[in-house]
Parts: sequence; C-alpha cells; structure tokens
Amino acid sequence: MKIELKGRIDSNNASQVEKEIWDRLAGHSDAAVTLDATDLEYISSAGLRVILRLKKTYRDLKITGVSSEVYEILDMTGFTEMMTVEKAYRVVSVEGCEVIGEGANGKVYRIDRDNVVKVYKNADALSDIQHEREVARLALVLGVPTAISYDVVRVGDSYGSVFELLNARSFAKILAEEPERMDWCVAEYVKLLKMVHGITVPTGKLPSIKADALAYIRRMQHTLPPEYGEKLLRMAEEIPESDHMIHGDYHTKNIVLAGDEVLLIDMDTLSVGHPIFELAQMYNSYVGFSEYNEDIVLQFQGYPASVARAFWKNSLRAYLGTDDPRRVNPVEDKIRCIAYADLIDWKCRHGVENEEDRATVALWTQRLIELLGRVDSLAFDVPADGNTPADELDIEAVTENLPRVLAFVDERLEKVACPMKAQMQIDVAVEEIFVNIASYAYAPEKGKATVRVEVSEDPVTVTITFVDHGIPYDPLAREDPDITLPADEREAGGLGIFMTKKFMDAVTYTYKDGQNILTLTKNL
Repeated sequence: MKIELKGRIDSNNASQVEKEIWDRLAGHSDAAVTLDATDLEYISSAGLRVILRLKKTYRDLKITGVSSEVYEILDMTGFTEMMTVEKAYRVVSVEGCEVIGEGANGKVYRIDRDNVVKVYKNADALSDIQHEREVARLALVLGVPTAISYDVVRVGDSYGSVFELLNARSFAKILAEEPERMDWCVAEYVKLLKMVHGITVPTGKLPSIKADALAYIRRMQHTLPPEYGEKLLRMAEEIPESDHMIHGDYHTKNIVLAGDEVLLIDMDTLSVGHPIFELAQMYNSYVGFSEYNEDIVLQFQGYPASVARAFWKNSLRAYLGTDDPRRVNPVEDKIRCIAYADLIDWKCRHGVENEEDRATVALWTQRLIELLGRVDSLAFDVPADGNTPADELDIEAVTENLPRVLAFVDERLEKVACPMKAQMQIDVAVEEIFVNIASYAYAPEKGKATVRVEVSEDPVTVTITFVDHGIPYDPLAREDPDITLPADEREAGGLGIFMTKKFMDAVTYTYKDGQNILTLTKNL
C-alpha cells in the first residue's frame, strides 16, 4: 500500500498526519507499506517519530522518492540503516541521443558534451547500479582505466548511471568512421585487454566466470550427440581456475577514447577466470552471433562483417603475440568451442522462433561438432604471472607493423616501471633495427621477424632480441659516421645504428643456423 507524504511534517501537524496514516492502514495489518515522499519538503524529529512507530508495526516499511534534503536528515538520524530509503531521481531523456556503447545489460548514450548515461535494460535496476559501482571502484583501485558513476537518474521506465566522459568515442565508432585506424585500434584494444587479464583480484571480490560457463554447457549439452556433449563438459571442467580479472563483455562498443585516454566501460560483468572465456565472448561479438546473418554485426557494432572479422583475427594474433597460424589456429579452435556452446544455450533460452533461428542453431551446432572432433583440450598455455602472452612476437617484417612491435615492447617495459627516458631510447633503437630488417633482410621479397623481450634482475636489465632468416648482414660492422663533419660532407646513412649503440649498454650480432640475431641490452 502506498501512502503519500506531502509538504512539511513537524511538531504542528505530526499528530494529524499520523492519525491519517493509521486510518488508511486500518484493516491492512499485513500490507507492504511504502511511504511516497516525492512531495515531502521537510520533516522534523516529530515526523521521524511517526515513521519510527510505523516501522515497529510494518517491518518491511520503505520510503521512496526522497529529496536530497530529506534524505540527508534520514541518513543523519540512522533511518537509512534501519529501512529502505530511495532517493528521488532527476529525469533524463535520451531521445535523439547518440549511442556510444552497448553491453549485455544496457546502452550508453551521450547526453551532452561532457556526460554520458548508461541506461539499464532491467527496469528494477537500482541493485544492478549499486553492483556496477562497487566493481568499477574495485577495478579502478586495481588499475583499470574506467569511469565511476557520479549520479543515478530516471530514464523512461528504468534507471541510468551518469558518467563524465569528455568527448568520448567508442572504438566501434572509430572503426566505422575511420577504418584506416584498424591497426591503432587493435594495438590499444589488446594492450588494455592484456592489462586487465594481468590483474590479480583479491579472493572473493569477483565471481568465477568458469562457474557460469559450466552452467550453460550443462544446459546445452543435450543438443549434441552424447559423446560430444560429455567431451565438451569434461574439457571445460579441466580448464584451470584463475584469480585474474575478466571483463566479460569486451568488445569495441565498451572501449572508448575520452580525450586521449582509452577507457573500459560497462563493468557489471567483471569476474575472474581463464582468458578463454573472455576470448570466446569476443569471438561471438565479431563472428559468432553474425555467422549465419552478417547484417547482425553491422546492426550491433556499426561496421560491416568484413571489418569485424579482420578486427577479431588481428586482435587474437596480437594477444597471442604471433602471426604463425600453427600457433594461432589451435587456440582459436579451443575458443570457438566455448563460444558456440554459449551461443547455442543463449538462443535456446531466448527461443528458436523461426526458420532463421533454426538454421542459425544448426550452423553453430555443426561447427561445434566439427571442432569437438579434433580438439582434445580447451586450456592453452599462458604465463602464470597474469594470463598475458609469451614475451615473444612473431610478425611479418614490413614497416607497417612497426606500431605493433613498439606496442609489444612498450607493454613489457611498463611492467617493469621503465623510466620514460630509457623507454624513449629503447624505442628509438627498436625502430631502427626493425625498419632495417623490414627494408633489407628479405628484399625484394617479404619474410618474418621475431622480437623477444627478456627482463632480468639485480640489476634490472632489459634484453631485446631480433631474429630474421634474411640475407646475412651485420649492422655493427659498419664504421660509425663522423658526427664532427659539416652536413654537406657527411655520407648518408649510419646514424640509426650509431644512435642504437649510443643508447644501449650493449649491442651484439651473430649469424647462426641461417638466422640474423641482433641483441640489444639496456640496464635500468
């Protein structure tokens, strides 16, 4: 039963207000009572005593629509601890607003230049909002660049969380409008993903994503031939537990560029676990959901399936640190097993209603059965220090791949708190060596290069090794340029390797087993 409180309740009228309330409640001793304080302007201690007496009879009494001023009084006097007290929320309209992000539980709209609002799909979303605020704070404390909601508002029949995100653009929008920035988006996307997966979460702070995966596999396994359903469940159960962070809805609508900072949003799906579960969700975002009908990814992400497929492939290679299909393809097969299981369960729970739905489920089931015929384990090796890929990058030696090489090296330098000056010097040396390999090692053909980063302690030393199978060439054999000569007397070239030797503590070269091996060493 809802009872409205209006105007002021003080010593002058508290007795009359109380009598009117009890008259309304006559004969309703078992009712669930809500006091609607939308129009309540002020309440004194006399009014608080009225509420206290009501609470003694109606244990589930709650107060809704409370203004900030009245809420402060109720909070200060402890009423917010003894009963549910809900604030009044300002109303925000998102009609005509740009959608800049979307996750499993809501959409993010830009409401003005500086602010966005995440509108929840669940109409009774206050508990969801509280949960997301708590896990977002945890993520921020643990080092994830994210935004914290500063206000809760009403949006239509639901609620929204308001965030300050200055000029934020999602990666989905960047890819849709500037597809030439694919490489930059991949590098930043994977850099952030590795950082998230490298975070160890205190025990009990976040749920296990493996538990959810086992639940949906058990629900859908009856759709497979028994031997395949049992095999899938067994392999999923054998995936090792992990206390490293998983975002759970990691796609380009949930990565935003705010100013010059890359932020991760939509934090309500945070959990812990093995990265295969994250990667399976990613596969579904770019391929799985739209595998039968490619228009689906265009409708959701805002860019065509060809871009989505390329983004997935490039991101997986960057995450694994290799372009070698012998290493990438087996891992992708494992990821797809989890991905298709999730998709089949999702579609079955939401209803197979038409011919396209049936054809879609049939395609996913066929793909999964084919995979289960050749996959014998779902776990794949990741280092124990945070689920990041090995410290080795196999990549095509072309100058266009220089940004990926630098991002790969810089990420590892950041892990050891490399000073900015040393990082700049290392980057100069890395650029010089990689561009030389790309330009000359295989000319006029193309070939691969391997970049390996190793860190030792006592003292902290970074060793970067470049390996290629190109033409034998020792860049150290070249005589250093005479930097005392005037510009018009100097020979072209040679400055790059000269700077490399000056910046590094040691530079060595060897040719062994058909490989050029050049090693840079820098003491930090």
